[in-house]
Amino acid sequence: MSGKKHLSNESGLKRKRFGLIFTGLIVLLIFAFLLDLFLGSVSIKPLDIVKALFGNSDDISGKILMQFRLPKAITALLVGIALSISGLQMQTLFRNPMAGPYVLGLSSGASLGVAFVIMGFSSNLSPDAIKGIGNWAIAASSWTGAGIVMIFIMIISSRVKNIMTVLILGIMLSSAIASVVSIMQYFSNETMLKTYIIWTMGSLGNLTSSQLNVMMVSVIIGILISLFSVKMLNAHLLGEDYARSIGLDVKLSRIMIITGTSILTGTITAFCGPIGFIGIAVPHLARIMFLTSDHKILIPATIFTGAIVMLISDIISQMPGSDNVLPINSITALIGIPVVIWVILRDQKYRDIF
Repeated sequence: MSGKKHLSNESGLKRKRFGLIFTGLIVLLIFAFLLDLFLGSVSIKPLDIVKALFGNSDDISGKILMQFRLPKAITALLVGIALSISGLQMQTLFRNPMAGPYVLGLSSGASLGVAFVIMGFSSNLSPDAIKGIGNWAIAASSWTGAGIVMIFIMIISSRVKNIMTVLILGIMLSSAIASVVSIMQYFSNETMLKTYIIWTMGSLGNLTSSQLNVMMVSVIIGILISLFSVKMLNAHLLGEDYARSIGLDVKLSRIMIITGTSILTGTITAFCGPIGFIGIAVPHLARIMFLTSDHKILIPATIFTGAIVMLISDIISQMPGSDNVLPINSITALIGIPVVIWVILRDQKYRDIF
C-alpha cells in the first residue's frame, strides 16, 4: 500500500514539475514573441505595438509592425515548430541522437528543385526573368524535389527492414544530390550563383501573406500527423521488435512519420531556405529539460522550445538598432552547434534518458 502511495506521490511531483516547466516555456514564448515585434532597426513604442495589434494604428510604425515584423515573427514560430518536430521524429525513428530532418535527403531534394529554377535556366533566362517567376515557382520546385526523395525513401523503407540501412541510404542520397548541385553551381553564371547562395542562407522575411497562409496550413497538418503518431513514436523508441509485438504496423508507421516530416521540412525549405541545426538541437533541449522520452510530453515541449529558439535567433539576426540583418542560418548554427557538441560529450549520461 505504501509502495502505491509512493508511486502516486512521485507521479504527482512529476506532473507538477512538468506543469511548472510548461508554464515557464509559455511565458518565455510570449515574451520572445513580443520582443521580436519590439526590436528592430526602427524603434517602436510598446503602446504603438498594442494599438497596431488591435487595428488602431495607421501610421508608419503600424505599417512596419503589421506588414513586416508580425509576419516575420509568425514565420519564425512556424519554422521553429516544424523543424524541431521533424528532428524529434527522425531521432526517434532511427533511435539516433544525431538524426535530423535533413539526414534522409528531403531538404537536399528540395534544394535541388530550387537549384534547377535558379541555376538550371540561367543560360536561357535573364536574372529579371527568373525574379519574375516569383517565389511560388521556387516553392513548387522545392516541393517536387522533396516529394521525389520522399517517394524514393518510402520505396526503400517498404523493402528494407533495417531502419539504420534506410538512414545510411538517406545520407548517401544527400551526398549525391549535393554533388549534382555543386556541378550546377560550377556551370552557373555569377548572378544566378549569388541568388542561389543567398537562398541557402535562409530567410524569414521574404514571405507574402498568401505564402504565409499556405505555410501555416501545411505546418498545422504536419503537427496533427505528429500528434496522431505519438503512440507509434513511443513504440519505435523501444525498437521495431517491440513495436511489432504490440501489433504496430511498422511499415505504415514509418510512412506516416516520414510523410509528416516531409510536409514540415519541405514546406519550410520551400519558403525560407534550408535552415540547419534547429531540428537536431531542439529535441535534445526538450529531453534535458523534462528528463523523459514520452512523446506525449516531448512533442509539446519541442513545439514550445523550437518556437522560442527560433524567435531568439530572429531577434539576434536583426541586430537591434542596426540596419543590417544577419543570415538566419548563421545564427541557428551558432546556437545549435554547441548543443550538439555538448550532447556528444555527455553521451554516456544522455543515454539514460534517451
